Amino acid sequence: MQINPFTYVRTRRRAQSAVSGLGRSTLDFFRATGEGGVMLGQVTRALFHRTDRPRREIISTQLYHIGYLSLPVVLVTGASMGMVMAVQSYATLHRFNAEAMCGPMINYSVVSQIGPSMTALLVAGRAGSNIAAELGTMKVTEQIDALRVMGTNPIKYLVAPRVLACTALMPVLGALAGVVGIFSGAFLCIAVWDVDQGAYWYQANKYVQKWDVFMGLAKCPFFGALIGIVSCRQGMMTGGGATGVGQSCTRAVVQASLLVLVMNFLLTLVSNELYDLFYGE
Repeated sequence: MQINPFTYVRTRRRAQSAVSGLGRSTLDFFRATGEGGVMLGQVTRALFHRTDRPRREIISTQLYHIGYLSLPVVLVTGASMGMVMAVQSYATLHRFNAEAMCGPMINYSVVSQIGPSMTALLVAGRAGSNIAAELGTMKVTEQIDALRVMGTNPIKYLVAPRVLACTALMPVLGALAGVVGIFSGAFLCIAVWDVDQGAYWYQANKYVQKWDVFMGLAKCPFFGALIGIVSCRQGMMTGGGATGVGQSCTRAVVQASLLVLVMNFLLTLVSNELYDLFYGE
């Protein structure tokens, strides 16, 4: 009797497993989207409803933890972004004797694309993981259940201040990262590589428009709200002790980072369409 050497290949079973895995992932995506939408509605009600509005001292604490403590990382990253863009732009344009065009390339990239998205990724990694770990620890130690027993709404007391802080501070952090990136790139081009300062800033002012700056900053509140909702949702859903807290932190950072990149793509498309609508010929 001859033995088939390919009996270990179970094509049908693997296909069924792949289809079932895809189905579960799709259902998880829609469930997460629905839960995130419900949480966003609850947060909006808590922020605008007079009786559910969180106290100012709680919001101030979250502004400090999410904004001020993230500032050093954001500034260092902004400087590195500007210098990296300067190196890449100068290396390319120097071949064509067009070094003065480094200004538009650096400034446009920093203020419209790289600055907001990189700042959001850093906030997702630093503040998002902190939010998920803090709420996850409170969940597994039954502190959130204790709040409910005392008649305190966890959305009002825990989630709303964090989402508000993320949403309000992302434009500030994105603007600071953009300013640092612009001047660090200009310093490298002008002071180190002797690019003409007048031509550099003239070309930058000519090709980088106010619309680019506005749309770059307009993306930031969406990124902040997305990071806050995803991180708080993961923290509130934590289970399984210390291991579950670590898993919630990982999922919060990964999901928030991926959604920020997808949101940046969609908002860029919307920005281009709006520019063509208002300023196109």
